[in-house]
Amino acid sequence: MRALRQLLEFKQTDRKWHFPVLAGLCVGLPVLAGYFTGNLQDGKLVSMAALVILYIQSQHITTRMIILMSCSFGIVVSFAVGFVFGFNPYVASLVLGIYAFTVHLVLYYLKLVRPPGNFFFIMMASVAITLPFNLQAVPHKIGLAVIGTMVSCILGLIYSLLTLQKTPPGNETITVTKNPYVNLIESVTYGFFVGLSLLLAYLLELENPYWVPTSCAAVMQGISATHIWQRSVQRVIGTLIGLAITWAILLLNPSLLAITISIILLQIVVEYLIVRNYGITVVFLTMLTIFLAESGTDLTGNPNTLIAARFIDILIGSIVGALGGWILYNEKLQHHATRQIRRTRLILYKRKQSPTRLSE
Repeated sequence: MRALRQLLEFKQTDRKWHFPVLAGLCVGLPVLAGYFTGNLQDGKLVSMAALVILYIQSQHITTRMIILMSCSFGIVVSFAVGFVFGFNPYVASLVLGIYAFTVHLVLYYLKLVRPPGNFFFIMMASVAITLPFNLQAVPHKIGLAVIGTMVSCILGLIYSLLTLQKTPPGNETITVTKNPYVNLIESVTYGFFVGLSLLLAYLLELENPYWVPTSCAAVMQGISATHIWQRSVQRVIGTLIGLAITWAILLLNPSLLAITISIILLQIVVEYLIVRNYGITVVFLTMLTIFLAESGTDLTGNPNTLIAARFIDILIGSIVGALGGWILYNEKLQHHATRQIRRTRLILYKRKQSPTRLSE
């Protein structure tokens, strides 16, 4: 009963109502531009990059813009890595795992671990690395990603000037953390399971394999083993409900304009709910990601096949993520791994010192 209450509990938050509207604008404007210019798929790609607006942190405008622009660079790098290394399933899985490891380690070092953390960097790389490989189209696609981050930076600056003008500047600084052993273990675990999830999706010959590593990354965002399993349950149940609603909507054969407007509204709803209840958010997040990630023909062609495939993808990713989360937060395994790393470094240090002593 207590677990059920936790799943349905609405948490208190100090997030302002206007931030979800900002997120909706950042994602919605490129989609609308893509629709009215006849380039909806390009507009969706720009919108994905514009999700960098979710990394707005700090109440100091200078620090906020530094973080936002730094994350924008990271988003563009994520797309570039995906577009360049998607030519082979095995290479793609290995590169995505290494990239997830690197992103996790760097963000911990910079103390940028508050939600959404590394999720959108991994999501962008997963989407890009599983798109049909076309080396000639890489500059064009990276350009679209740059446009998306520019939209968010401009709107983020305007938003900050309007909302932070009455906030007195503090002594806030960007700090770093020095905990190499734990950070390294977590990063290796994270990278391994994200890469494994993509490899598993390829081996199972799933149609759109990026859903699996994305779901895996989302579940592993938990802050404890209990939280990981709770998020897994919430994600599976919320996904099932969200897919059912999406299936019912697609059966009505909505127009592309209706889907475009739905993307904007769903983004606002998701950002309003994400800090209050993850399980309920997943319902709307499932609808949003399907409308945003799938092409128009896939959406309107055969919704039955589409919905069934997405549930299988997300279920597999959630299971892999839950397993990775259990290992990630298992204190015994973490303690043993930390001891092994320290022991290995000590042995290497002694071996390095031995030739020096002999020469003396």
